[in-house]
Amino acid sequence: MAAVLLVTLYEYSPLFYITVVFVCFLVTSGLVLGWFGLGVPVILRNSEETESSTRVLKKRMRQVKNPFGLQIPHPATASVTKGITLTPDCLEDCILTCYWGCSVQKLHEALQKHVYCFRIKTPQALEDALYSEYLYRQQYFIKKNDKEEKYCQLPEDARVVDFGPVPRSRYPLIALLTLADEEDREIYDIISMVAVIHIPDESYRLSCRILYQYLLLAQGQYHDLKQLFMSANSAAPSSSDTSSGERSTDRSLLEKAGLAEEEPELHEENSKDCVVCQNGTVNWVLLPCRHACLCDGCIKYFQQCPMCRQFVQESFPLCSKKEQEEDESTHI
Repeated sequence: MAAVLLVTLYEYSPLFYITVVFVCFLVTSGLVLGWFGLGVPVILRNSEETESSTRVLKKRMRQVKNPFGLQIPHPATASVTKGITLTPDCLEDCILTCYWGCSVQKLHEALQKHVYCFRIKTPQALEDALYSEYLYRQQYFIKKNDKEEKYCQLPEDARVVDFGPVPRSRYPLIALLTLADEEDREIYDIISMVAVIHIPDESYRLSCRILYQYLLLAQGQYHDLKQLFMSANSAAPSSSDTSSGERSTDRSLLEKAGLAEEEPELHEENSKDCVVCQNGTVNWVLLPCRHACLCDGCIKYFQQCPMCRQFVQESFPLCSKKEQEEDESTHI
């Protein structure tokens, strides 16, 4: 009907036809742009003036104090024949127990037993879950805030020079940290930490490193401790860092062993400013890529990580606004 009416108007008077079309155009433009105060949504918007319509879910985090810390101070000198040096850093008196040649299957069964059967609060509890499926055990008592290096080595009569080709049935070294005082186990949510450590040998020369770290909770859960990748703008890698060729070789070996992660290895550098505005302090961690690269002001504008372009499913802050204000007041 509308087309017939327009044709009739055009045959009657072309000028009248043009006038009707122009009035219809003005009315449509007014409705779209909201000139008449009607609740018609604006579809032509400047993306810089408004926030993104799709918000990234903010993950609820619970702050838990971890009483355990473990480092490898000299990874380049570690080997199965020469041993390894570990530096524990604990908030309370702890016991460091090292298990050489621990069964991979038995270790993961022990983690499941922590969830469903009994809590691994002591070295004896872990040994019961492992059914003695390890080659050698060493134990050290760690005093509170003691950072003294502990040397671990297989005895010569063990005659172990490697743990076979990959995929392996045994981990080279498992380090267990548990609280020495029974009263401390009632205070902390985290009651023990299990670290899976790779040590190079004759058949597998991947550099020494911590492959996995598991935090065991008193409630029966355990969490895989993951590394965060901090943003960086400056500072070239130091001479102590491995070369790019060594890193690529290590990654290829990890992939063959099935231990490589999807994330690239990024070195933490000195600058910790937001990669977008270069002004705010980095405070937000993006998941699942685990890049910490955005400040409080820029987090709301991104659904993709500005570092790796992966879609962000969740995010969480490193510290709350209250903690930031307290930290700023302390510096002042």
